[in-house]
Amino acid sequence: MPETPEFIPVAIAVLTVSDSRGATEDRSGAVLVEAIHEAGHTLEDRRLVPDDRYRIRAVVSQWIADPHVQAIVTTGGTGVTGRDGTPEAVAPLLDKPLEGFGELFRSLSFAEIGAAALQSRALAGVANGTWVFCLPGSPGACRTAWNGILGPQLDRRTRPCNLAALLPRLKE
Repeated sequence: MPETPEFIPVAIAVLTVSDSRGATEDRSGAVLVEAIHEAGHTLEDRRLVPDDRYRIRAVVSQWIADPHVQAIVTTGGTGVTGRDGTPEAVAPLLDKPLEGFGELFRSLSFAEIGAAALQSRALAGVANGTWVFCLPGSPGACRTAWNGILGPQLDRRTRPCNLAALLPRLKE
């Protein structure tokens, strides 16, 4: 039987996108920070910006260029209203989109919230060797994404494969 790899913490930055919440009301960001700490990862940075594609892009670009940040998780701005612009802000920054992420997230969400899951434009990909994940802004969506996708995939011990083990190879 193959030996289980050791756990290696991932350095993660969290960005909350919201026009209506401040840092004290940011329950979604808090859910992610708690999950990051409970899993044994490190929180490299945490910020909150309004739903403005250029401000979102500026922060995400800064983290993509930072060699200490290995993964970025955004929450908010993935819906379909006029102010929801996270996918438009982040997609041009991705070197390789992870096409199945949005589909998998919506599938997990469908089991919890039914057809309302189709309103999410969650996406993920890799940019400059950094994983980037864009989640909806509700605490429930953040829990669903962390428990069903991010938590297991950012843990090198997850079998048969995981995204964390690919980190050293993303810039090849």
